[in-house]
Amino acid sequence: MAVITFHLDSRSGVSYYVQLMQQVRQAVRFGMLRAGDQLPTVREVVAAVAVNPNTVLRAYRELEHEGLAVTRQGLGTFIAAGVAAPIEQPLYRSLRGDLERWIRAARSQGVDDATLAALFDHVLRESHEEVRA
Repeated sequence: MAVITFHLDSRSGVSYYVQLMQQVRQAVRFGMLRAGDQLPTVREVVAAVAVNPNTVLRAYRELEHEGLAVTRQGLGTFIAAGVAAPIEQPLYRSLRGDLERWIRAARSQGVDDATLAALFDHVLRESHEEVRA
């Protein structure tokens, strides 16, 4: 059984339930959670990150609505069968290493995180538009 450890950033401006959902999506995308893996119980999440149980329930309900999770009464919430295949681990490690080097280089030149995120988003959008053209 895979384990996900949630963390919440009160300064991000992103709702806690959305942060929880994003973390589950990322864990699936990067192969840390796979179909059939159980998500932590609401009680476990509440104890770990000190959040209202309704927040966790909302995140899990939304993930279920998206088809990413399924709740089995009395058993818990699980990653649904048929989720998209995760990125392969060697490729993940390679891309992550490249990205970490890029971030360190940019930070050493005084670029802040908000600018890095905006630049990444901008280039990603532009490259997507080039592919469609």
